[in-house]
Amino acid sequence: MTTLTTRGSLDAELKNLDENVTRLASMVEDALTNALEALERQDYPRARSVVAGDEEINQLRYTIEQDCLRVLAIQQPQASDLRKVVVITHIATELERIGDHASGISRLQLRMVEEGIVDIDALHQLPKMGARAGKMIREAMQSYLNSDVELANKVINRDNKMNRQYGQFSSIMFEELDSAAPTPTDNSEIRVPTYKLWMAHNLERIGDRVTNICERIIFMITGTWTEAD
Repeated sequence: MTTLTTRGSLDAELKNLDENVTRLASMVEDALTNALEALERQDYPRARSVVAGDEEINQLRYTIEQDCLRVLAIQQPQASDLRKVVVITHIATELERIGDHASGISRLQLRMVEEGIVDIDALHQLPKMGARAGKMIREAMQSYLNSDVELANKVINRDNKMNRQYGQFSSIMFEELDSAAPTPTDNSEIRVPTYKLWMAHNLERIGDRVTNICERIIFMITGTWTEAD
């Protein structure tokens, strides 16, 4: 009876962790979507809400970590259960940092507004990169919930496309910087591509962090550690 009771208690704890880490992923994806829509539509109140909402993401990450530590201390899980709890702490950390990147995009947008830059002529690859990042987050969590190694590997491979997009975008921005002719009173021709480069870097880093998540998911499922190329 004690073993059954303990197993049931552990299962309940693991279910709670699943629910919270899934909720965290949803919050992070929403933050990214809102940050990109705020940028495309020049919606400054939405950008401010993304920045403000980052604290809630941080708090849920800390809650998940505390719950994981409690499960490890009290339930003392073993084998696949132990791997799962440890991996959840890593996933929560990576998701929280993805939230930081989403917030970073909105912070850059608001910084541009503060500097009087309110007209962004072209976003180039930024929306496509953002859409790819969001899809990677969703599919990574699907692979987690379904214990799907094949899908996790597919998500990892998609990061290569993200890196190529970032490289293409960077080349365009550097060309804009090379051809910029700022005046003594207006250097926006330099600042705009610079800020957009920073935004793209945030998106590229999201791809890297989702890759980290998928590597941990594969370890959780198989017990074998493999690192993406």
